[in-house]
Amino acid sequence: MSRLSFDSVDVLIYDPVRSNRTATRATLYALGFRRTETVSTLEAFVGALQRNPPDITLVEAHGDGGELCDTIQQMRQGSTSYNPFIVIIVTAWEKSTALINRVVSSGADDLILRPFSTAQLGARIETHIDRRKSFVITTDYVGPDRSKDFSRGAGAELFDPPNSLKMKAKDKMSSEAIARKLDADLKEAREKLTTEKLRRDSFQICILWRLMQEQAIVAGQIPPDLAKLLTLTKSIETRSRDTEFQPAVEWCVSVMAAAEGLSLGVDRNASMHLLGHGALSLHQVFHPEKSAADQLSEIDATVNIIRARYQVEALAS
Repeated sequence: MSRLSFDSVDVLIYDPVRSNRTATRATLYALGFRRTETVSTLEAFVGALQRNPPDITLVEAHGDGGELCDTIQQMRQGSTSYNPFIVIIVTAWEKSTALINRVVSSGADDLILRPFSTAQLGARIETHIDRRKSFVITTDYVGPDRSKDFSRGAGAELFDPPNSLKMKAKDKMSSEAIARKLDADLKEAREKLTTEKLRRDSFQICILWRLMQEQAIVAGQIPPDLAKLLTLTKSIETRSRDTEFQPAVEWCVSVMAAAEGLSLGVDRNASMHLLGHGALSLHQVFHPEKSAADQLSEIDATVNIIRARYQVEALAS
């Protein structure tokens, strides 16, 4: 660890338990970290991320880590922090299957069990400096590529996220050089995040439209697929405003209007037709290189895979 220098690295510790915060801070101090902030609530954690994004954060999970991991997932999506690519290490006393699944799905970099030694934590941190995993972007996930989860990474382009921890601890760049490089890297990575999310989410809306064609929708109710479609469409509308994808906003309005018609029981065939037209047109905004036939071919191929999986699951249950 001697080749690394942590004295200028900004660390944020979130833990509701005072003794845990004290122990974590002491371990980090022993490793050479001198710029450490601690918070005891999730609200304070999010506020600290927005006010002064750290280079690395250690966050404590309890139970299945649901609320914490939801916060991490939102952060990775770019909704709670200036820098969605901060190194995140989750700490916990017990490693349940539910917690592991939550942490993996949140986009956190790592999970380490308490009590951990100075050497253990130091080795983990060094890994995220020298060998941090590349990131992948899908509809539901932004974070380290989990190579064992083939369905998540399939067809997704990997990229190296900005890593200010490495810039400070290993590259030992000046504060001015770090500020310039981090700003440039974040701008490029955020543009990639936005563009890839828009492409993936618009494709997912088309998938949901196809799946709903075979579903009965009761007037006054919003089934899960329709709810997800509305959430994705609103997200695309927000991300597209004041960008090169501004035309997508109009198609988002059309999709949401058709979806509302379905939920209210307005002429199902007409509403479904309008939904399909809006979904395909929205997808075309982000994939101008693809013909309508190519779009439908890719959509139907994916839908067939999903339906086949549903059939297997039904037979197994």
